[in-house]
Amino acid sequence: MFTTLLGAQISAEEINTLKVATFNVSMEATNYKALGMEPSDEVLQHVLSTGEHSQVKNIAEIIQRVNPDILMLNEFDYIADKSKGVEAFVKNYLNVSQRGLEPVDYPYTYVATVNTGEPTKFDLDNNGKAEGFGGDAYGYGLYPGQYGMALLSKYPIDVDSIHTFQKFKWHHMPHPQVPVIPDKNGNTGQDTPWYDVEEWAALRLSSKSHWDVPVKVGDKTVHILAMHPTPPNFDGSEDRNGKRNYDEIRLMADYLSPDKGTYIYNDNGEKVSLTENARFVLVGDFNAADIGDKHREGVIEQLTEHPLVNNDTIPTSAGGAAVSGAEFSNRFTAYWGARADYVLPSRYGFHVNDAGVFWPAKTSDLYRLVKDREASSDHRLVWVSLSLEQDK
Repeated sequence: MFTTLLGAQISAEEINTLKVATFNVSMEATNYKALGMEPSDEVLQHVLSTGEHSQVKNIAEIIQRVNPDILMLNEFDYIADKSKGVEAFVKNYLNVSQRGLEPVDYPYTYVATVNTGEPTKFDLDNNGKAEGFGGDAYGYGLYPGQYGMALLSKYPIDVDSIHTFQKFKWHHMPHPQVPVIPDKNGNTGQDTPWYDVEEWAALRLSSKSHWDVPVKVGDKTVHILAMHPTPPNFDGSEDRNGKRNYDEIRLMADYLSPDKGTYIYNDNGEKVSLTENARFVLVGDFNAADIGDKHREGVIEQLTEHPLVNNDTIPTSAGGAAVSGAEFSNRFTAYWGARADYVLPSRYGFHVNDAGVFWPAKTSDLYRLVKDREASSDHRLVWVSLSLEQDK
């Protein structure tokens, strides 16, 4: 059995290493206000068509320097026409040498609709107005597809076997964390539900989407499990975003085990979960810190301490270490001081060779690539290098 990679034929036996990365690239319309365009997916389409935007060129340079085989992008606006969206990014930026670097190619890509900016008829943020967008959308967004997701791969994607969970209803999760307004007098049982009955029945759990994208790496299948849970802030005492973040992460944790994920259905209404002994890599901006700033005990631990997940090798960087004097700051992936972005492989089927966060120190010539959000993003690219072990 052979697979074609960048024009060369490689036997399945020769494919034994895999570098997987995630990168919140801040490529959504409000990051390009200087263009003077109204926020919509047309803003990113324009940026991608030119090949000349400095922030995107820096994003491309970072990707070329790390050169992952599989790359998850968060905050990459959903554009239905891939030739104007993710494929334009590959063609006009990644296939073009940045600063003399070797271009990279991703012949296989996947994008799909997300809940951000998808309008509802409800006043979900309880500001007295049902506006459809913003806080009243299924996931916070000013227009459909804002803060979207895209997967890039050097290896074939098994498109027919993809599962998405954009429309899974929050109330269908067993024992969900229901947001309530605490009783002012502290009376137990007198709390007021944040969402009314009709809203709660309709509300989707995923703020963007949850994906299971199988990638064919030689004769093996690697499930890329991608998500971008909502930030656990921008709310009030009801903690609706914090509770949603917890349950978004829980959905993926339950999906890993057939016994835990029996309640989960995909966007086709089919009950699905991973089978035993599946190779997987969890990727994305999970908006949940494992230590330090904004760490909420027991949230990200649903994944990092999951028996099927390998969190033994934590990606680090010199730049992150300089953010504060704390001993754990070298694991930060976001400029404000937190590990928010994750690449977590399964314990089954992989050996972890190395891992890192692209965050050069201020003394490095490459610091120009990460000095602020205008340079690239407020998040850093995180990568893990894996060896694929033989099936047992």
